[in-house]
Parts: sequence; structure tokens; C-alpha cells
Amino acid sequence: MREKIKDKGRLEHILNAINTLLTFKDRYHFEDIKDDPIVFFGFVKHVEIIGEAVYMLTKEFRAQHPEIEWDVIENMRHVLVHGYYTIKPQQVWDTIETDIPTLKPEIERLIKEEEERL
Repeated sequence: MREKIKDKGRLEHILNAINTLLTFKDRYHFEDIKDDPIVFFGFVKHVEIIGEAVYMLTKEFRAQHPEIEWDVIENMRHVLVHGYYTIKPQQVWDTIETDIPTLKPEIERLIKEEEERL
């Protein structure tokens, strides 16, 4: 039972980071963030949080939901944390613009499924 609650909590962390990214994405343009390291790394941090929360999901949960590219999300976190010197602002922005909005309904669905199971 603890693992299910743990997974639901991680999904909620992911959704919170997604919501923050989407809220602030609408307030900035790429040109604004690429020249402001404080703002840019604020965006990066929330992408990292998503990756870290994915990493903390149980293997069983991830295996039950292969429709989500968990490894891709986790690998993005590894690049941002360990390859910080290679981060390309355009790649991060493209992820926020393209991948994050499509991930949101999937995470919302998984949270709902977990709530129904508990």
C-alpha cells in the first residue's frame, strides 16, 4: 500500500512542476529566458523535478504504464543535472512547449486512476 501512495505522491509532484512550467511559459518568450540565466534555470529546475519524480516512481508502476516514455523523461533530468554545461536553451524550451503540454493529461489520468485504486 505504501508504494501506491508513494507513486501517487510522485505523480502529484510531476503535475505541480508541469503546472508551474505551463503557467510561466505563457509569461515569457524564448528570447526572454535565453538571455536571463535566473529565469532560464528556474525553468530547468522544474524539468529536473519532473525527471527526478519519474526516477522515484516504482519500477512496477512504470512497467504498468509503458505508454509514457519514462526513460526519456528520466534521461532529460540526467542531462540537465550532470551535463549542465551542455544544456541548450532551445532544447529545453522546445521540451516545455511541446512535450510538457502532452504529458499533463497523461499524468492527470494516472493520478485519477491511482485515486480510484486507493
